[in-house]
Amino acid sequence: MKNNTFKTVVLVFGFALLFFNSSFGQSQNRQERRKPPTFEEMIEQMDANEDGKLSKEELKGPLKDNFDKVDLDEDGFITAEEFEKAPRPKRRERRN
Repeated sequence: MKNNTFKTVVLVFGFALLFFNSSFGQSQNRQERRKPPTFEEMIEQMDANEDGKLSKEELKGPLKDNFDKVDLDEDGFITAEEFEKAPRPKRRERRN
């Protein structure tokens, strides 16, 4: 009887440890996916004519919507320097 109880306790502890460890690992991965892209990553994905700058026609999403705020010298392109100086979107509050 004592041996049976010990096996049950070890088995339950093992499952609990596995469950908590896997759920903790998933929450860390979600944080990594939320990083905003770098200018270099955006150039790789969107710079169709490979000139090292992003025009409004090449963009999509929030950056295209706010193009005029980011294109500081109003030349029709976003350069790495302008991207770095661009206003960042406000963070959303966490839901509890």
